[in-house]
Amino acid sequence: MFTSKDVMTLRQQTGAGMMDCKKALIETDGDMEKAVDYLREKGVATAAKKASRIASEGIVYAEIKNGNGVMIEVNCESDFVARGDAFKDFVKEVADYIAENDVTSLEDVVAAKGAALTAAIAKIGEKIDIRRYVKISAKDSAVDSYIHMGGKIGVLVEASAGASADVIHDVALQIAAARPSYIRTDEVSKAEVDKEMEILKAQALNEENPKPLPIIEKMVQGRIKKYYKEVCLLEQDFVKDSSITVSKYLKDNGDVKILKFVRYEMGEGLEKKADTFVDEIMESVSKVQK
Repeated sequence: MFTSKDVMTLRQQTGAGMMDCKKALIETDGDMEKAVDYLREKGVATAAKKASRIASEGIVYAEIKNGNGVMIEVNCESDFVARGDAFKDFVKEVADYIAENDVTSLEDVVAAKGAALTAAIAKIGEKIDIRRYVKISAKDSAVDSYIHMGGKIGVLVEASAGASADVIHDVALQIAAARPSYIRTDEVSKAEVDKEMEILKAQALNEENPKPLPIIEKMVQGRIKKYYKEVCLLEQDFVKDSSITVSKYLKDNGDVKILKFVRYEMGEGLEKKADTFVDEIMESVSKVQK
């Protein structure tokens, strides 16, 4: 009659809780349009009119709890709301749930926090999306996080057991600033390296006075090393002391091994709304006056 995907679609359209959406589809024999009307009639779809809006603001939030490292990104429509306590409280509530429960997918999180999400949308007055999360269970390792600019950038790092929080924190700061894609050079695929070498070779050949091919080949090899320094964490110059690499810093501070990292940048890849700054200010003022 209907699938779990239909339930998710209805939730996204209306902002209602998962159980409410499931009940609406049962009552309407799986008819999506009738289900939307059903929820509106019941007064559950308080966020229905906000479903088509663009939620491209928000925050990245991280916490270490019960041996678990959790980082999430939750989006809203305006920076004004993103900086508000009501929104931040909701984000922390979601992160707490992930840290304390065995969740395996974003759908699990949204289903469990659907009622709280609907309530937050109704209270705040903007579309809110729980966009993504990552969870690291540090049973035989150490984990720490770093949040930059009040939630614009977040980093979660897992390191070998016994690593000090200060060292992991420094590495997280490094990742936030330098944006590596990999930990080590052997993680970069051959296809990616070959593609980069082709680009570098073409650049050298297109120079005003190109050098002979054997020299270009040597130049490309040198530039690939520079490429590794850009994309591989351990090869990067350490942000707090550019005279050493991150690899050297870790070796000198307990020979720490970095096992995993995740870097979130708030709003990356999202469509941005076209409101002007003045429009956002006026909208914020209007909310305060209500």
